[in-house]
Amino acid sequence: MKINITVLLKSKIETADKLNALLEGLVEKSRKEEGCIQYDLHQDVENSNVFILHEVWQNKAIFDLHNSQEYVKHFFSNVPELLGEKPQIIFTNKIA
Repeated sequence: MKINITVLLKSKIETADKLNALLEGLVEKSRKEEGCIQYDLHQDVENSNVFILHEVWQNKAIFDLHNSQEYVKHFFSNVPELLGEKPQIIFTNKIA
């Protein structure tokens, strides 16, 4: 079963550019992984410190493997200092 994930990240105003650069690197590497169906990064047009990741993975095992990658661990170890609040992670089922 496919795994659909939306992640909402809000950076501190002064760290938005740095977070954006880290997110773009994460997207580039994630898209190359086997089992990655979709991995998109969006930025709020009114609040430039708000970023949204939309991910679709082939199944949970592949998603878990993705989260165990060193570059993903590195990303998450560096992100907390850039964020203004805790990320919101939403797992969904596509219904239409």
